[in-house]
Amino acid sequence: MQSFLYEDYVRTEWVDYNKHMNDAAYATAFSLAGEQLLEDIGLNEEGRNRHHYTIFTLESHIVYLKEAHEHERLLADVQWIDTDEKRLHLFYTLYNEEKERIAVCEQMLMGMSQETNRPAPFPEDIQQAITAKARQDQDKPVPKEVGRTIGIKKK
Repeated sequence: MQSFLYEDYVRTEWVDYNKHMNDAAYATAFSLAGEQLLEDIGLNEEGRNRHHYTIFTLESHIVYLKEAHEHERLLADVQWIDTDEKRLHLFYTLYNEEKERIAVCEQMLMGMSQETNRPAPFPEDIQQAITAKARQDQDKPVPKEVGRTIGIKKK
């Protein structure tokens, strides 16, 4: 059974003139899922304050697969693609209630010292949590959208 990182619904203010979830709202949903992930690895408010450490998003790429409509339930999970001492390469999938993929988002995140406002290695306890989470995904196939580029294919 799928374990979801984040659950929500399509809020009224997320619906646009086309009567479906606005593209910016998908980014919001993925961002909220990312906040839950940070809490899960110990970078909640208390952890950020204790370590003087946070995470910045360096890059994000969303692929829209299916429309979502007002009040529709949303479920998000994350697959750990790669990590090093200060970066996370993550792949989020957003599902509807029928467990159909409606969007995916690939992200590169960077650990940052709040004291220097510069990239810095993860604090030891955070690194341990990251290693444990990433290990769970090490044998999963890499989604086909990972590393996808944007462009018009020429014939």
